[in-house]
Amino acid sequence: MKTYRDLVVWQKSMVLVTEVYEISKKFPKEELYGLTSQIRRCAISLPSNIAEGYGRNSTNDYIHFLRIASGSLYELQTQMEISLNLQYIDSREFENLYELSREIELMLSSLIWS
Repeated sequence: MKTYRDLVVWQKSMVLVTEVYEISKKFPKEELYGLTSQIRRCAISLPSNIAEGYGRNSTNDYIHFLRIASGSLYELQTQMEISLNLQYIDSREFENLYELSREIELMLSSLIWS
């Protein structure tokens, strides 16, 4: 592996960020500085922390940043469910996002505990 871009978990996280941005475009305007901003920041945090950790010269630092990414992922999953409950997204959108997030969750866990 030459770069963090080669990591499948980073690639899938980038897909998730893009999907979160597309879906959150339709959130109510009054949520711009609330849920919309928060859900986007969590999504961005995933590939950003994976990349930052990869760029460190220490396995411990790498794992630390993967754990931060995991925390952001759990926060994102919660916010997606809140978005579903508020009917900002429909069940199909939620299931697609949640399925991808679970896949990323398993990959992160595997990297952390291997």
